[in-house]
Amino acid sequence: MKKQLKNYKNWDSLKSKLLKDKKVKTAYDALKPEFALIRAVIKRRLEKKMSQKELAKRLGTKQSAISRLESGRGNPTVSFLRNLASALGGSLDISFK
Repeated sequence: MKKQLKNYKNWDSLKSKLLKDKKVKTAYDALKPEFALIRAVIKRRLEKKMSQKELAKRLGTKQSAISRLESGRGNPTVSFLRNLASALGGSLDISFK
């Protein structure tokens, strides 16, 4: 597998190839909300120049909880997300499209 990955210049070229497979594309599309949440949290935390440890302290949780969330291994409640948004100096806005 490592040898196969060397054939790609970067993540974008590998991602493009993988997404040509219909099953992979379907699974990827199904995870878009999770990816959007992860990107938003990381982006906001970095804009605030905050470490995971600092954010965890503001939330009264452990750094490992923030790490799980940012890696996509967490399943946060709406209450946690509301507190997270507040700790990052914002508010939570959920919508259905």
